[in-house]
Amino acid sequence: MKIAWYSKKWVVVLLHILVWTVIFSIPFLIRTSYDANNAHKPPQDNGFLNFYIASRWLWIGFFYLNAFFLFPRLATKKQIWLYILSQVAVLFVLSVLSWQLFNLLVKPGPYDIAGFFVFNTFTYLFILAASIAYRMILDKIHSDKLMQEKENSNLKTELAFLRSQVSPHFMFNVLNNMVALARKHSDQLEPSLIKLSSLMRYMLYETDEDRVQLRKETEYLQSYIDLQQQRFGKNITINVSIHEVEGPYYIEPMLLIPFVENAFKHGTGMIENAQIDIELRVKNDVLYFYVRNKYNTETEEEKDKTSGIGLTNVKRRLSLLYGKNHTLLINNSDGWFTISLQLNLH
Repeated sequence: MKIAWYSKKWVVVLLHILVWTVIFSIPFLIRTSYDANNAHKPPQDNGFLNFYIASRWLWIGFFYLNAFFLFPRLATKKQIWLYILSQVAVLFVLSVLSWQLFNLLVKPGPYDIAGFFVFNTFTYLFILAASIAYRMILDKIHSDKLMQEKENSNLKTELAFLRSQVSPHFMFNVLNNMVALARKHSDQLEPSLIKLSSLMRYMLYETDEDRVQLRKETEYLQSYIDLQQQRFGKNITINVSIHEVEGPYYIEPMLLIPFVENAFKHGTGMIENAQIDIELRVKNDVLYFYVRNKYNTETEEEKDKTSGIGLTNVKRRLSLLYGKNHTLLINNSDGWFTISLQLNLH
């Protein structure tokens, strides 16, 4: 998986350095707004300047100590009193180290603990709050990432399961076609077997991919329609308009065939003037797919009992893969069953 540029370690480190530099440079950036007698004005003496810079490293260390050790190990595990005691201990250590730095870089003198807390309480609370917020943000990002990975894993598993259902369902129907042709001793049996062979080749070698070329999918669709046309002959009127696809478009394999299967399943049999209309075209990077068939309301209930997983399957796959990038309309009225699919190919 490709790592986003803002997640790379060197970018994160550089960003941290930049943020700390800005935060601790603020007193120097606004010092001109203070008068000479203001105690908060950053000192001009080199000793005080060195002390200021060195003491900032103590606060930076406290930030990361709390973010990566104290807070996740104590506060988030409901050892709150131990966490409070650790903060008291850390604050004491900071005061002692600050005193030692002052004696080393400015001038020796007695330790003024009251002065330390007066000048550093706000800094301590600010660093503590920022550290806790930073840790909680990291945990939230990590939690969201794990959830996303889990969802992706579940999605891939479900899609693989749905796709595995399509192939047996389709093969069951095609083999029934071969049996019907064999019983009739039809001359169309041999070309039908050749077409079946090409279909199986597609199913075996192409459908393992996440995406296939739309051109190959339409060829597969056309071969299936040809097999059905050979089976039913003049008993059904089949109007097919599959326009040539221009451009390297890709689609989920075996996504369209269930609609056509459904049309042949429910649009044949004891139906007067049986008819199936199929149209496929691409315009402005959008796939338009249209299938409709006549059906007999008296036999519909019996066919529904053995309708398999066709339409339910494909609707679920469309929802998982394309979400709002598709529109599927299904209409059942006046003896016609119609589906209209619009699919954004990008």
